[in-house]
Amino acid sequence: MSTAVLAAACTNAPPPPLVEEPPTPPPSSSSAQPIPPMPTEVVVGVDDLDGGFNPHTLADLSPTSSALANLMLPSVFRPAEDGTLQLDTTLMESAEVLPDTEKFTVRYQIRREASWSDGAPIAAEDFVYLWEQLRSQPGVSDPAGYQLIEEVSSGQGGKTVEVTFSEPFDGWRTLFTNLLPAHLLRDDPSGWATALDDGYPASGGPFAIRQVDLDRGEIILERNDRYWGAPAASDRVVLRAADETRQVDALRSGDTHLAVIDADAATHQSLRELGDEVRVTTLPRPATTQLLLRPDSRDLDQVGVREAVLAALDRQQLIAVGTGGGPAQQFPAHAQVLAPSEPGYAPTEPPSPPGPDPAQVERLLGEAGYEFSAGAWVRDGRPLNLVIAAPFENDNYVRIAEEAARQLRAQNIQATVITPTGDQLFGEMLAANPLSSDSGASGTVDMVVAPRAAGGDPAAMMAANYGCPAVVEEGEQPFPYNAAGYCDPLLQPTIDAALAGAVPYPEAAADVEARIWREAIALPLYQQAQVLAVSSDVQGVSPGHGFAGPFSSAGQWVGTPADSYGY
Repeated sequence: MSTAVLAAACTNAPPPPLVEEPPTPPPSSSSAQPIPPMPTEVVVGVDDLDGGFNPHTLADLSPTSSALANLMLPSVFRPAEDGTLQLDTTLMESAEVLPDTEKFTVRYQIRREASWSDGAPIAAEDFVYLWEQLRSQPGVSDPAGYQLIEEVSSGQGGKTVEVTFSEPFDGWRTLFTNLLPAHLLRDDPSGWATALDDGYPASGGPFAIRQVDLDRGEIILERNDRYWGAPAASDRVVLRAADETRQVDALRSGDTHLAVIDADAATHQSLRELGDEVRVTTLPRPATTQLLLRPDSRDLDQVGVREAVLAALDRQQLIAVGTGGGPAQQFPAHAQVLAPSEPGYAPTEPPSPPGPDPAQVERLLGEAGYEFSAGAWVRDGRPLNLVIAAPFENDNYVRIAEEAARQLRAQNIQATVITPTGDQLFGEMLAANPLSSDSGASGTVDMVVAPRAAGGDPAAMMAANYGCPAVVEEGEQPFPYNAAGYCDPLLQPTIDAALAGAVPYPEAAADVEARIWREAIALPLYQQAQVLAVSSDVQGVSPGHGFAGPFSSAGQWVGTPADSYGY
């Protein structure tokens, strides 16, 4: 047996053929991992991203802070198509004045599903926080209505809010706009003035901040997955800062979908030359640029001196310098409360010859006790030397201040320009009580280039800019004063009556504006404006109703696929 096996092993028979393994079939399409589509994005060109993003402060009153507020902050009322305020039913179930109450009371009912992007509910504490800040912090843009509130109470887990006022307030619908996340900001050690310098810690809108890179000039926002309303049509919005020349180039090349910029005359023309592929619109902004002459300063405590300063200025040149010949030049301002594009605006400025008027300067300063000596106007041994302040974050304001100083020097009035931060200027330097015994002792700031907010209740805006602050109970922290350093106790009853609706606003404004012009407190220059340039690559962009602006429609923007998934 063994011999047979060995014999078989030693034969010359060929080996059996190799059996080849069949090739492995490719994975079926049903088991392959699908490639996700590129995120859809809208890239927006803006002027800059510096200076803070608190929409309630004069220091941060900028197009970018307005843009972020529209994208991320909830508001009780928003402008309708005709510009009037209507309840935002995405946030609110109702808001109504309660009948038969001892004091004027408004009840707000917040939707139960409304929440911040970190999961915290939007609730009464957010109303309380905004009330506490806007009634007491210096340098806020619209404090008057909040200073009338006596109490904010809550019920139903914070979803019902009752606000009690000391007096009736016709403009109550303008309050509680751009609510802030109280649970994150109340104990923030950086404080009210700087807590929002790098954006918002949570969102209550269709987008939330993904990344802030101020060094690169870029903010990236992505769809807020916790937003309870209709989801945003695009996955992300990118705000990208650049100078005007690069903005035009980016629109031409398709690197940006739209631009919202402060274009000068040359840039405006370059945008028009892009043709039908880019739609160009002028957008008036809710702010008027003005020059304030503070009557509590040591050198401007007499109305005759303030009149002499105005007589030394070439107003048209100040406007030209501030606007750069851009769209804002279309909106010269000649009233002390309403901006040129607001309903009901009419010039209130009394007739006056165009400046400068050297003879008028000489006459007025002589009547105020000044003598011209050694090339300067001198009184009591000291020359007239005015300090003009402008927040350094705003190039337009600084240019106006420098031009005003140049014009004053041409009339032998010495002038110095200082450029503190906006927080320092509006929150500290201009917050002193103009009726105190120390007012005007140091003469730190005589004149200010500053914004005057628009778009709110007219009577409240009049009170915020020229009224004395509301009286507080003994022992409470006094309310701050306006940026003009102006308070006239004889005029205050008229302002209060307009706030309460006891006197129609036009009737009260006629008296107040006449006094402000007569006292030479403020020189309105122009309403701020921007250019909206929209390429054909993006859909759903509108200028916005009232002063809401184009970012109010960002939830409907449809952009194009991004270049990458990442950031």
